This record gives sequence, C-alpha cells and structure tokens, in this order.
Amino acid sequence: MAEKLWEPSAERVAQTNLSRFIEFVNHKHGTDFNDYASLYEWSVADIPAFQEAVWHFFKVMHTQPYEEVVRDLDKMPGAKWFPGAKLNFAENLLRYRDDHPAIIFRSENGSQRSLSYAELYGQVARLAAALADFGVVPGDRVAGFMPNIPETIVAMLAAASLGAVWSSCSPDFGFQGVMDRFGQIQPKVLFTADGYFYGGKTFGSMERVAHVKKEIASIEQVVVVPFTSEEPALSLVPGAHRFDQLVKGSGDPGLNCVPLPFDHPLYILYSSGTTGVPKCMVHGAGNVLMQHLKELGLQSDVKREDKIFYFTTCGWMMWNWLVSSLSLGATLLLFDGSPFHPGPEVLWKFAEDTGMTIFGTSARYLAAIENEGLKPGEKYDLSALKAILSTGSPLSIESFKYVYRDIKSDLCLSSISGGSDLVGCFALGNPTGPVYAGQLQARGLGMAVEAWDDAGKPVVGEKAELVCTKPWPSMPIMFWNDPDGSKYKAAYFDVYPNIWFHGDFCEVTPEGGVIMYGRSDATLNPGGVRIGTAEIYRQVENMAEIGDSLVVGQDWDNDVRVILFLKLNPGYELTPELEKKIKTLIRTACTPRHVPAKIIAVADIPYTISGKKVELAVRNVIHGREVKNKDALANPQALELYADLPQLQN
Repeated sequence: MAEKLWEPSAERVAQTNLSRFIEFVNHKHGTDFNDYASLYEWSVADIPAFQEAVWHFFKVMHTQPYEEVVRDLDKMPGAKWFPGAKLNFAENLLRYRDDHPAIIFRSENGSQRSLSYAELYGQVARLAAALADFGVVPGDRVAGFMPNIPETIVAMLAAASLGAVWSSCSPDFGFQGVMDRFGQIQPKVLFTADGYFYGGKTFGSMERVAHVKKEIASIEQVVVVPFTSEEPALSLVPGAHRFDQLVKGSGDPGLNCVPLPFDHPLYILYSSGTTGVPKCMVHGAGNVLMQHLKELGLQSDVKREDKIFYFTTCGWMMWNWLVSSLSLGATLLLFDGSPFHPGPEVLWKFAEDTGMTIFGTSARYLAAIENEGLKPGEKYDLSALKAILSTGSPLSIESFKYVYRDIKSDLCLSSISGGSDLVGCFALGNPTGPVYAGQLQARGLGMAVEAWDDAGKPVVGEKAELVCTKPWPSMPIMFWNDPDGSKYKAAYFDVYPNIWFHGDFCEVTPEGGVIMYGRSDATLNPGGVRIGTAEIYRQVENMAEIGDSLVVGQDWDNDVRVILFLKLNPGYELTPELEKKIKTLIRTACTPRHVPAKIIAVADIPYTISGKKVELAVRNVIHGREVKNKDALANPQALELYADLPQLQN
C-alpha cells in the first residue's frame, strides 16, 4: 500500500488554477468533472476539446485564428496542431509590460540584480532591432553559449520575436561538445558571456568562442556579455559586440513581433550525446507554448504572484521550461554557479531572501543535501514555499520523506519526468491531489501515457515500458538534417508503429500516479527478469557509508550479472562487512535477483553535464566498447576508473 505523505486542504484545492480550469471546462462542455482523474480521462479521450480549452483558458495571443485544433490526430508523427493560426512566442511571454519583477538573478559570488517586465520588454525590443540589423530573419539560427543569466533570456526572446530559432548550451561544455551541437545547426549569431563562476573559481569562455567562430563559418556576429569582468577580451574575437551596448537606451523602442505559423521552429534541443553525436530536436513555437502553459499553469499552479526557481543550466530543457513562466506573469528566480558554494545551504538562503514559492531541482541534489545533514526547514524561513519540483532521475522514497521531514511539511512535492524530446513532461504534478512516497503524482493532462508489457498490452501496478499512444503538441516537429524523417522515426517509432516508445521503464500505479525506474535500455536483465536501476539506488544511497552509486549489467556466462559501483563517503572503506550489509539490505528490500554479483568501490561516478548518471557509457567501458562522445559528460575522466577492472574478469 502506497504511503500518503501530504494532501492539500479543500481551501487550497479551490484556489488552484486547475480547479478554475475544471470549472471552465464544465461550463463550456456541460460536463461535471470534479477531480483530476475525471479531467485526465476526458483530456486523452477528447484531445481536440482539451487542447482548445487550454488555448482559450490561457488566452493565447495570436494574430490569425486557427482553422481547426488538430489535423491528422491519428498520425504519429504527422499530426498538425492549430493549422492556420499565426502567433509569436516572444509576444506571448512579454504580454505583461509593467513594473512587476520578471527576473531576479543571483550569482554564486553573491551579486544580485533584477528586471521588471517593462525593463525586460525594453531590452528585448532593442536587442531585436540589433539582430534585425545583423540580417537575422525567420528560420535563422541564433545560438547561446551562456550561463543562466538574464541576458540569455533577453537574447532568446529577441531571436524568437524575429522568428529565429534559438539553441543553447552551457559554458561548461568543452570545444568538441559545442561543435557537436552548434556545428550541426550552423547559427548566424552566437551569444556568449566572457566567462562564468563555479565552485569559487572563474572560468573564461572567450578562447573557446574564438575557436568555435573560426570553425563554424556560418557565424557572422558574436555578442559578448561582460559577466566575470567589466572589460571582456573582445580582441580575441575581432568584430564582437558588447551586449550592454546593444540594449542600452530608454523609452519604449517598440517591439515588432513577426506573426508566424503555429509550428514555426522556435528551439533546437539536443539529446545527451553519450552514445554518439547528439540528435538535434526541433520544437515549434506554438507547440512549446501550449505544452508549457498546461504544465506550468495547471500542473505546477504557477500564478502571477509566484516566484519560481529551477536549478538548471542553459543546456538543459528545464531552462526552456522555466522561462515559459513569463507567459503567466510570474517572477523567474535565476541562479548561476555551484549549489554547494560556499556551502550546501546557498539555494535555501536564496529561497528565504526572495520569498520563493516554487523550488525546482534534481533528485540528485535532494539526496546530496540530505547526505550533508542539511535541514533547511529549521534554519530558513520557507513560509512562502508551496511546491518543490524534482526531475533528472527518479526521486527515492527516502528523499520524498526527507523533504516533508526536514524542508517543509505543507507543500506539494511533484517529481516530474519527460525529456528534451518533448520539452516537457509525461508525468508530473497535480496540485489538487495527494503525494504518495516514491510516486510522480499524475500522468500529464492530454498525454495518453501507458505502461506496456512485453506483449504490447497496457498494465497497471507492473513495471513496463513507457509509451504514449496519441500525439501531443510538443512532439518535435522534426530533427535537424533529417529530410526524410528517418532519424525521427527510428528514435521513437521503431518498436511500435504509430506509438511513441520513450525508452523509460515505469509503472502506472493504482493510485493514478507513476513510478519511474530509469532508462529501459539501462534496465538490468539477470536471468531474464527486468530490474530498474533506480530500485537499487533507492536502497544504497540512503546508507551513511555511501555517497553515490552506479549500477550496470555485465554480460556474463550467457546471462547478465548486476555490478554495483560505490563512491564511499570519507572515512569509510568497502569491507566484507559492508558488502554483506549492502547485499542483505537489497535482498530484503527488493528481491534476490537485485543483489549485485560484484560490489566495487570507485573514486567517482560519471554524470552528464545536465546531472544524469551515465550507466550506458559505463556499460560500454566495462565491455571494452568505445564511448564516442565524452564531451557530453561533466567529468569524462571518471570513465577511466571503469576500464579493465580485474574484479570483472572472474
């Protein structure tokens, strides 16, 4: 039986955007929905009616109405959303132009600044004029090699106002990582900061930018934000422009947003790239807007008075997701730097100082601060905080309990899961419903998500493959350099024709929630029994001796055996007694099949730059296979620790 950890009061439920939306739908359609479950069933049974309700409820700004909500709903891929409609993404995010704070930014070094909606609009308008002078037209690519600072948002909105396609990666990417991404899409303009701060150190970006500009012939202009110094080394990139010079001015410069088709390209996002050159996923402007209005407005309950934070870089889709909160008039809270410098409490101090209402982070971060013994609820005033969102990897039951015990007992903890493939979520929050330990609260509205067994049948209460059986707006409109769509189809539709196969191992629960077990291509199969790696992580990463862990399957004796790698906390060693303790815990809490055949201590666990464990890369290393794209990793040197281990030879 699932353990209920929290449930909103009737008063709180009544005040949610979701409750207002249910009333809106009932009035329009003569229905009598009174809870999330009934609304969800309708949203996937009558997708056009649901999506049309989202459009009108959030008053999507447009210059030309749609002819129909969706054409070819039976085709996946191939469905076309809101044909005939013309709109501009930037115009929708800049609908508010008053003195309400749009962005509050804090750097690791403690400096803080803010922009009102009026100031944001003015900067976007002036920068858009400069981009137009550079010759930027609809369809051109504009790239950002930027920290998570307000200027990145200004640059994206300026590009979007002209119909240019925005793509970004964080400045901690190495040269090859940047080339693997921007080299494919051939941007006309490149935005960069002169450097960034992390862990008490300052890192320069200008030399890499000079190298990138030299190698990518399409880059005609480079715009530099003075971030780590007042006088960036522009001489390294001859002809580069200072960002502050392009946006200076006063008064209303007038922003002329170009009306564009609903599915005009807005973003190019990338797959993690740990198994080859990243896939370039192109997302449409209206498509992203509709998905984010639903996910932020209905499922995260973002309102004008909210102050929403997500710890992210500009190379992770959560940046794109967070920025869309501007369409709801909320205040974005941005932080750039290490969340552990000068100490693990830095983000909670930010929360207290700003009156943060929504705190977004990763499961890894929550596990790390628990491991540090941090109890934010005891030290900081978190009275304004109404929700914590977590993604990146499955959130353990222990982390669920930690949040309610040591952060705040009265908030909505929404573990969310989706990906760059959809710039959004398959399963996420329900501000009107309960939170159960270890469960994502709900499948997303309008998302026909099911767990399919090996026979291709939907199951409840069993571990199976995550599929989506009907189209939704924010599916990629295409992959870059994929003229016949073959790469796109191979990525999601090779297993089940006309059904999206996501490659995640999950369980739809009797309570209506979802449990995530990790990537299915990293799923373990000892004796042919499928095991999600998250099941083992949940056990070992709550132990005082263990700082981090990684589980892979090793091909052995015509079968697969489970290998558990451990990064031990300081002061601990992997003794026979500790090994026995770990195996007993896993056997008792899981099954004998989960018990690792080998437990090996390592100095480090490899992660992608966006904070995900790279099980597949380690699996390739232990089998002697090449890891093709190490630039996608935050700590690629860690892979060397797994090569030719004598413990794996017997």
